[in-house]
Amino acid sequence: MSSSGMPSVDILGKQIASVLADPAITHGLARTLRAAAREIELQRSHRTSRRSWPNGRINGKPTKIQIGGGAHRIDGFFNIDLVPPADLLWDIREGVPLQSDSANQIFSEHFLEHIDYPRSAKHFVHEAHRVLVPGGRIITGVPDAAFALSHYPGPLDSSDETIERWYTKRDCRGDINTRLDLVNLVFRDQDDDPTYTPHLWAYDHEKLDQPFTEAGFNTVEPWTFDPTIANPKRRWGSVYVVATK
Repeated sequence: MSSSGMPSVDILGKQIASVLADPAITHGLARTLRAAAREIELQRSHRTSRRSWPNGRINGKPTKIQIGGGAHRIDGFFNIDLVPPADLLWDIREGVPLQSDSANQIFSEHFLEHIDYPRSAKHFVHEAHRVLVPGGRIITGVPDAAFALSHYPGPLDSSDETIERWYTKRDCRGDINTRLDLVNLVFRDQDDDPTYTPHLWAYDHEKLDQPFTEAGFNTVEPWTFDPTIANPKRRWGSVYVVATK
């Protein structure tokens, strides 16, 4: 806390905004500061919720949890995310704010690749194991890096199905010039873009299986896609597993 009573991180945010408004700022510094500014905004949301639950555990015990669902809401699931709309705004990188042995099911789709590995990704998986009841399950889906790599180094044409399904409406479309550009997008997505959060780690089935096995889940198996829970738009080019405690 600063002498003015304003949290230091808020002062830092104002300073960053001032520097970013300078037309003489260099491209590299601007990219770095935009990333920092985004983290400050996320930290502000997390801090607000943490004031209500200072021990990191909410009082309620929802049995079905969705993590990082964004605009895709699932009926009957309590949605925890760092951005609205969500039932609880919380930075999952800091832990899952639920009581131990309280949840029957956790669903997470196209979230894990957006948090850093190994620290945050493995911490999330261990936290999921903690909050699930014995026999509870976590279903996780991510973009399938093996799928993207299987098409390399083949030719690329404008009617490529990956482009049509994933990137037609993106502002990066004009910069997809080679097959390797599509591979890069799966591994990184659109860095320094206010609309899209970059990918920080890539997963295939083997890699997606490993953190859950390491965390002590009894079984980790391929998950049969269920469009009543998962987003049908995510089915193509993704890999899903279900881990049971």
